[in-house]
This record gives sequence, C-alpha cells and structure tokens, in this order.
Amino acid sequence: MIKIPQTLIEELLKRKFFDKGTADELVQKAKEADRDFTQTVVESGLISDSDLVSLKSELYRLPSVAITDDKIKSDALKTIPESTAEFYKFVPFDREENILRIGVLNPEDNDALEALKFIAQDQGLSIEKYIIDFEDYSRVLKKYRTLVGEVKEALDELSQELGKEDIKKAPISQLPQISEQAPIIKAVAVTIKHAVETRASDIHIEPQEKEIRVRFRTDGEMHVSLILPKTIHSAIVTRIKILSDLKIDETRVPQDGRFGTVVGDKKIDFRVSTLPTRYGEKIVLRILDPTVGLVDLPVLGLAGRNLGLIEKYIEKPFGSILITGPTGSGKTTTLYAILRKINSEDVNIITLEDPIEILLPGINQSQIQEEIGYTFASGLRSILRQDPDIIMVGEIRDADTANLATHASLTGHLVFSTLHTNDSIGVIPRLIDLGVEKYLIAPTLNLAMAQRLLRRLCPSCKIKTKPDMAETKIIKEAIDTMPEEVGRKLPKSFDVYKASDAGCDECKGKAYKGRVAIFEVFEINDGVEKVILSGISESALSEEAKKQGMLSMFQDGILKVLEGMVSLEELLEVAEVGNA
Repeated sequence: MIKIPQTLIEELLKRKFFDKGTADELVQKAKEADRDFTQTVVESGLISDSDLVSLKSELYRLPSVAITDDKIKSDALKTIPESTAEFYKFVPFDREENILRIGVLNPEDNDALEALKFIAQDQGLSIEKYIIDFEDYSRVLKKYRTLVGEVKEALDELSQELGKEDIKKAPISQLPQISEQAPIIKAVAVTIKHAVETRASDIHIEPQEKEIRVRFRTDGEMHVSLILPKTIHSAIVTRIKILSDLKIDETRVPQDGRFGTVVGDKKIDFRVSTLPTRYGEKIVLRILDPTVGLVDLPVLGLAGRNLGLIEKYIEKPFGSILITGPTGSGKTTTLYAILRKINSEDVNIITLEDPIEILLPGINQSQIQEEIGYTFASGLRSILRQDPDIIMVGEIRDADTANLATHASLTGHLVFSTLHTNDSIGVIPRLIDLGVEKYLIAPTLNLAMAQRLLRRLCPSCKIKTKPDMAETKIIKEAIDTMPEEVGRKLPKSFDVYKASDAGCDECKGKAYKGRVAIFEVFEINDGVEKVILSGISESALSEEAKKQGMLSMFQDGILKVLEGMVSLEELLEVAEVGNA
C-alpha cells in the first residue's frame, strides 16, 4: 500500500508547484498504479528530480546523496532482505562497521521508520538516513540479485572445489563430471533464469581471447550481461551440450540441439546452436517461451483496415497470405497468431517449419530436416497427401516451393507462408522471379503483408512531450498522405512520447517493454490483377495500393506514435519515411 507524504504535498502546494486539484489527481494516479508518489510527481514534469530531492532534504532535515554503482556495498545489501527494501521503499547502500546508511524515498512513512528501528535494534546497528531519488532507489534494488552477483557466487564455490587451472586443463573425459558440479549447474541455470526474467529472446555465450562474453538480446537489442573467466568455458559448453544431447567431444563442426526446463512456473524450451570460433565454441540459446509467442492479432499491432482484411481472408476456403520482412521482424509470430485464431476441430492444419519454435495444441507441426532431404518442397508434396485444409510453410525459398504453394492455393487449400522482400508490393515481382506464372498470382494470392518490429515504450515511465518543428513536419506529412478516412479522424494538434532516461521497475530500467509490429497489408484485387497481366510496374502497383486505402508501414507507425505505443525516433530508425 503506497503511503502518501501529506507534509510534502502541503509544501509543494505552498510553493505553488501545483494546485489542489492537480495534487488530488496525482495522489489518485499514484494509488491506482501502486507507485511512489514522488515518482509520479517527477514524471508529470511539474518538478525535476533534483529539485524534489533538495526540497525533501530541506523539509525533513536529512542529507541527500547520489548513489552510483560504486557506492553500493554488498555488505550493506546483506543486512536487509530485498523484499523488505522493496515493500518499505528504503534501500541500504553502505555499511561501515556498525553504521548502516539507508536511502529513503518517503520519510513520512511511519511503518518504514518503525521497520528500520527494529532492524537497527535486532542487528545492533546505527542507522543513517539519506534522501534519494527514485532512480537511485531502483539502482540499488537491481543490485540485490543481479546476474553478475549470483554467477560470481557460484564460480567462487567452483574455484574453491576444483581450482581454476584444473578446469582449464581438464581432459575431455573429465568435462562431464566437472560440468555436473553444482556451481557450474547453478551458473548456467542462473544465466538462463535472468534471460527469461528480462524477456530476452537469445543468449549468446561467446569465447574471447581472455574471457567469455555473455550477451542477451532483448526487444531486438544486444547487450552484454556478464563476463566470465575463460577457464570455465569448456565446463559451461559441456553442461549445455549435455542438456541438449549434443556430442561433447565434437568441437570442430557446428551442432544443433534442444532442451526444455521450468523457469519459475513456466515450461521453457531452448534451441541450441554451437559454432567453432577462433577462441573456442560459441553457443547461442534461442529462448522459446510459449507465453511470448502466443498473442492475439491486435496485441501484435494489427488494427483497423489491416486487421479487417486479415480477418476477412483467413475465413476464405482457399488462396494464400504471404508475409514479408527481414529476419527477426516477427513474421512467424504473426503466422502463429493467425493459426491460433483459425484452429478448430473441424479443420486439418499442417505446418512445415524450420525450426518449430512454439508447439501449438491441435495443429500438426512438422520439422524440416534438409540434411536428409526433407525440405520445404519435398515436405509440401508429402503433406498435400495428408488431406490438409490449411497449410503453413515456414518460408518460400526456391522456385519449387513457390510453385507448389501456388498450386496448393489454387486447388482448395488455404496457404500461409513468408518471403524476403522489402515491402508488401515486392511480393508480386518476387513470386515472378521464383517462376510463378503471372496469370496464377491474382487467383491464388489473397493478401501480401509486410511488417517490422519496434520497441514498445514502457507504459509506466514513458514521457509525454510536444513534438519539435521537424517532428511535427514529419508527422503532418505522413497524415496528409494517409487515406482520407484515416487522416480525418486524427487530431490537428498532438503529443508524442519518448523513452524515459532511467526506466522504472516495470521495465527493469530499460524504458521499453516488449515490441509491437508496424504493418502494410496489400489486397490482391481486380485492379492489381490488371496491373500484373499488363506488365509489372512498381509505380502502377503503388497506385493501386493507394486506391484501395493501404497504409504504408511508416504511416501505420505514425498512428502508433500518436497512440503513445512507440517513439518517433524508434520509427525513423526502422521504417523509411514515405515508404509505401
């Protein structure tokens, strides 16, 4: 339960930072979000963090302190459990003999002060209280059970048991025994746990000349999460190979495997890939969290005309929907969302995937294995004999697959697949390049879609602001070129949102939480068919797209900017201005 600092509010009113009505609104907002009141005030833009800290220091007659990472002492953290610090909104950051220094957010919280008094008496400590800002409070909380701290603890245990040089020089025959030592198991498990908890999609374990670099990919961005000693590289690799049922003594060629484990209360699958490099085997673990990939179409970012067209054509008994975009743009996630929506007991759905990323109950999923000749093309020939109603082909890579998918669409099957092109209009010339006859494209292709992924602003800490002149020009130009039925519904004046510099607890300090896709959906209608048969012209196809009211990916992104889902800066990095 959030404690409201009444004395502070009265002082802020007295100094005219806001009026009584605004104060009541801020109090209500803090209570509804169960967030610290001062954090809510700062994010409203009515007072800066530094000014608020100075005011609180003066009002409560307590010194203030800025807590940097190097000021946070592990001995101090051990005196107060993380759950206690988070509940009472105070954090220990320094300890000197029997003096414990505490950063406090709300000195008016009597329950918190009583808890501190009890801790002091129980542990024979003298407490020094300091005013801190919310950013520093969050920084200390993050230090409690960090990935670095937990792995270091495990490695310290390992070094005591075996000695670092013993691990490095151990023969291959001993590696399975070393990798099964509790500290190595813990180091791998903790790394996996933190990756899942931080919503990472991939873990990269990369041997360097003198160390091992562990990087996580979260919301599409890579960042270094951990540096490990090179001496344990073989033990870490062996532990993961044992989990994945890979050959321990094979280090010269790449290997692929898979394993599953429970993290928290979720069953998570991991796809494992090894690669020989100059300094040893690199391992990448793709995290296949079923709760991440299984989302509904609107959650992905589909709305309005785009959503309507998809819902219309997935009800058709035959034809195809092709999704295009670069690797990592969320195409497979969109396909899974569509399949989940149309899955029922009265249809036979079969997929060909490379690899199967998420298991879908009630759907027949088949894994491509090119090394034994089971390709998308040969697999498609086989599943056409399995009496399918709906077919999903992971990717159309070659002419054989393209023609088989086209003829399947023509002969009473609903087909979904992906291609690699820059935009939705590019699907048509790409199919022709793959040998599909022009006269077959319009009768078989229902929709061509393109998508990109943008990081979604954290809804709890995103910052509302007025766009500058350049930003206003970009947004207005995009609105002016939108279909009239969309543009006229948009406001004449608008705000935009930016990422918070510090983030918050909700997004774990990253300022972003998850991703959202921007789409363009091109309907293959009679007008498009005339263009295809009269000779492919990209400008003519673009003109047809405008006639049918298609939003470009950039325009769809502008709508999401105006809704506060994404920042304009993020959109400009991902989508080309005026892209149609």
